[in-house]
Amino acid sequence: MDLDLRPHEACGIVGVFGEPEAARLLYVGLHSLQHRGQESAGIATTTGDRTFNHRGMGLVSEVFDPAIIGTLPGDRGIGHVRYSTAGSSSLRNAQPFTAQSRHGPLSVGHNGNLVNTRSLRAELEREGALFQSSVDSEIILHLMARSTASRVEDQIVEALAQVEGAYSIVVLADGKVIGARDPRGFRPLVLGRTPRGSAIASESCALDMVGAGLVREIDPGEIVILEEDGVRSLKPFPSVRPAACVFEMIYFARPDSVFSGVSVYEIRKELGREIARQNPVPADMVVPMPDSGTYAAIGYAQESGIPFEMAVIRNHYVGRTFIQPASEERSVLVRLKHNPIRSFLEGKRVIIIDDSIVRGTTSRERIRILRSIGVREVHMRISCPPHRHPCHYGIDFPSPGELIASTHSVEEIREFLNLDSLAYLSLERMLRVIPGGGERFCDACFSGDYPVTPEAGLGKWVIEAEVSEGREPAERRADRRVFAHRDRTGPERRKSHA
Repeated sequence: MDLDLRPHEACGIVGVFGEPEAARLLYVGLHSLQHRGQESAGIATTTGDRTFNHRGMGLVSEVFDPAIIGTLPGDRGIGHVRYSTAGSSSLRNAQPFTAQSRHGPLSVGHNGNLVNTRSLRAELEREGALFQSSVDSEIILHLMARSTASRVEDQIVEALAQVEGAYSIVVLADGKVIGARDPRGFRPLVLGRTPRGSAIASESCALDMVGAGLVREIDPGEIVILEEDGVRSLKPFPSVRPAACVFEMIYFARPDSVFSGVSVYEIRKELGREIARQNPVPADMVVPMPDSGTYAAIGYAQESGIPFEMAVIRNHYVGRTFIQPASEERSVLVRLKHNPIRSFLEGKRVIIIDDSIVRGTTSRERIRILRSIGVREVHMRISCPPHRHPCHYGIDFPSPGELIASTHSVEEIREFLNLDSLAYLSLERMLRVIPGGGERFCDACFSGDYPVTPEAGLGKWVIEAEVSEGREPAERRADRRVFAHRDRTGPERRKSHA
């Protein structure tokens, strides 16, 4: 994918119940979900009579230290890491949100994007609601606080019945930790059992880190209550066709996570095998664009019999840079992050494997560098279909202008990148590999088939809100992201865009 111009996730969430030093476990869980958001992090805990909250900007390790963890007592709590897909990157938008309502302290963390934000917020503001943030997540907190129900789980049901779109949420209220997933299950959520209690998280890798065994995925439309008597489940909403984000399998989820009983690592290898069957090409070696293409490249090499080589070296320690986005300086930044081994690649026919192309600008520079060191042929294989449509459910490529495949054919993209050949895995073959395929997953970013239609004017409203608070709209942020985010892998785990 292109440097730091990749699709960005919305957030990661975790909750723990019944474990002494819950904050320490939440810290570890958030660390394992750092790939889902690096702009801010937060933890809320409770001792039963008091709620404690700390939020900050930056990575989990920057926001929390042992002294701060020590100020968050209690055996239950929730945590959140954020990347801003709706609302600016600022402390006021960091989660979990905590407020005093008539029902008592209430904390909420949210992963996903609502698609009826504009109308809900306008209605709440007409009724006198005061918003402290610019994110859709705070709407859920307001709706819960206004509920007349006495039980917190009923407040959640009443609130969620009014929202539409993508949400997996964790709630800390009334001494309970509650997780809920929208009826289509856009964003993931899993349930685990710890030695003394229970846990919920965006991905199973977080359960591993907090010492919890994976029990199961939380079903679309399900609300799970962790309390003194154990775990309860509610399914208050009508059943609809599920639409989990297929890009979780392709890119977002950590490869050591498990979805639907299937290893993400194995799925990515199989996607590589499938495109090797679909689009074989003679070559001397298969080379991943690390780290995003590594697992698909292993599968491609295994299926094709062409040797797998790590001939492009990833620098995991690239941090913030003063370099500005001039074309001649982009080459320097590309080399800082990915440097090919000249003596090994010179004169060779190479198949580059990656998991997607979004804008294509940095891929083009990478190919130019390979040509300049004497690579004889450069072929590229992408382990998913072309991204042609924006996402409304929590992935940060809302503008079609950010997607090269929305305006160019595969052949035009090949020419733009200066490749000898380019092939994407077909939608049909991709869905054949993913368990449940088109029956259980949302593939709108490839197909344009949206499970839930956003309300009219939502995109324009979001852009106007961003501009009013001094934030550039998404379509003008892309080049700036290259220089505003840290590396996605290694100690500083920042995102990258394709």
